Amino acid sequence: MNSGKYIFRQMLDFVNQYEFNKCVKRYSGNHRVRDFKCWNQFVQLLFGQITSLDSLRSICTCLQAHKGQLYHLGVKQSVDHTTLSRANENRDWRIFADFGEYLIGLVRPLYTDFPVPNVNINNEVFALDSTTISLSINLFIWAEGKYTRGAVKVHTLLNLRGSIPEFVLVTDGKYHDSNVLDVLVPQPDAIYLMDKAYVDFEALYRMQLAGAYFVTRAKSPLKYEVTEQNFNIDQNTGLRTDKTIVLTVAKSKKLYPEKLRLVEYYDADKDLHLVFLSNNFEVTALEIARLYKNRWQIEVFFKWIKQNLVIKKLWGHSQNAVKIHIWTAICAYLIVAYMKHVLKSNYSIYEIMQILSVSAFDKTPIRDLLTMSQVNQNVKELQYNLFDNTF
Repeated sequence: MNSGKYIFRQMLDFVNQYEFNKCVKRYSGNHRVRDFKCWNQFVQLLFGQITSLDSLRSICTCLQAHKGQLYHLGVKQSVDHTTLSRANENRDWRIFADFGEYLIGLVRPLYTDFPVPNVNINNEVFALDSTTISLSINLFIWAEGKYTRGAVKVHTLLNLRGSIPEFVLVTDGKYHDSNVLDVLVPQPDAIYLMDKAYVDFEALYRMQLAGAYFVTRAKSPLKYEVTEQNFNIDQNTGLRTDKTIVLTVAKSKKLYPEKLRLVEYYDADKDLHLVFLSNNFEVTALEIARLYKNRWQIEVFFKWIKQNLVIKKLWGHSQNAVKIHIWTAICAYLIVAYMKHVLKSNYSIYEIMQILSVSAFDKTPIRDLLTMSQVNQNVKELQYNLFDNTF
């Protein structure tokens, strides 16, 4: 029974506190802490994300104004914003990152049956990209960006079957996108979609050796030799060429000594001529183009989290506090994705977040709140990911 429980408290029932405490113990997060432990810190930051509060002061003011309801809200105690800020500055951000990794492992299998639009393949398909959060270099002195400005980059590997983050790395603004490939561990048979910023032939060859596939844009000019060409293509689909090539520049050939596939495609809608590089010779040339087109989903993901989570305005200035903030936002997204699946809600994650943000102090059973009584099944079947494409 949920009698007397606020919506936010019911949401916390979907969060495994035991697993969170394992992460806390791993990094001694509660060492010499008497009252305001890591779990209460996480709960208050999660409350700020769900209710879209833009500062630690706002979180603390709101909770202190409801002191009589904190127990039913799932918050052990209210604290002032300096205590919460000090916790964000000093407690190891890896606690929250590890819990985010646990949630990724929990949520990812729930959406493995989601299709990739316009492509009939069984491989895991990932999109890799980064989004930049502009900052004041005077306040965030560690976060150097371009042109003497401050910036933080959130590098994300998004699983396109359900739009679930698979990997997240937070860096300063000067960290080059392609360096992420040195950290990433490729999965055999998985397909990685990347733009031309990730064309690093040494890293791409490591993917090849790991048994993974990639589809990326070719940089211009690219010097190569054609070893084979497929002339049986339908140019009405937008395809122009499908070639097997080898690189001819000595350095590039040494870094990537094997054959590559080069596919040229003309996008009539945008009047663009696109050149794709891939090591996948099993799918058709048109599927290569369609696979890359699905890379837009990570752009939608970035737009979504910036519009619906508190991520553009950070709650702290240190590197530790920023990483805790961003990982808490990712955890909020994953928890809502988990709730959506468990409750079999027909709302999108966007809609669920909007409902939760204005219902935190409601006492309606959360299943009733997030389950529509009637659903247009035809519309539901056309939804290939978690997002509402109308926002």
